[in-house]
Amino acid sequence: MTALVRFKLAAYARSHRLFQPLIGLFAMLAVFYSSAVPPGSELSSYADSAGLLVVVFAWAARGLLDTEPATQRLISMTAAGRPGREVGAGLLAALAVNLGMAAIAIVLPLGIGFAAMPSPGDLAQGIALHLLGLIAGTALGTLTSRPILPSPAVSMLALFGGYLALLLISLTPVGRFTLPIMPWMRAANDGALGEALPTLAAATLFWSVAGVAAYVRLRRTRP
Repeated sequence: MTALVRFKLAAYARSHRLFQPLIGLFAMLAVFYSSAVPPGSELSSYADSAGLLVVVFAWAARGLLDTEPATQRLISMTAAGRPGREVGAGLLAALAVNLGMAAIAIVLPLGIGFAAMPSPGDLAQGIALHLLGLIAGTALGTLTSRPILPSPAVSMLALFGGYLALLLISLTPVGRFTLPIMPWMRAANDGALGEALPTLAAATLFWSVAGVAAYVRLRRTRP
């Protein structure tokens, strides 16, 4: 399985697909930090970054899982001994890519985006939000990948449409219990993230795990 993860990461790195979400990542960061974030606003900036980058994380996960053609995935399943190992290796590889992208989104502002260094507490909460964002994005990316949605056009529409739907739903009163992207942005801007974070994290993890479980189940019947 470790060899499969390395194989998938190497294939993704050598393809042009990796550059697409990376360009999106740096474009968003350039917009976020085109002017210095004033002291005291670091956490709200991190919260906005984590929420809006969910779509970039989804794009990266989808791209990685789309890199291999169906025949190669079947060969990987055979080499791994059972299909579950190949599916697990794809998920781990997608998480590894998104961890790297989240690290860029967290570290880059410390050098060029913030007028002052955030407090340790704000930095820890910013890291937590980006971790939640990458988990949610990875789940969305898996459900729109080629093994689930073979049509590239339908896949991209589902990815971006699904993300917009999540944003709209999170604006409703039930938003805290779905994927609470907008609620964590609001909580950070209102200075109430510390109290709200456990509930927001639980809801995000629940729906992300449910999405990944649906992907794993669908992959049982698809190459």
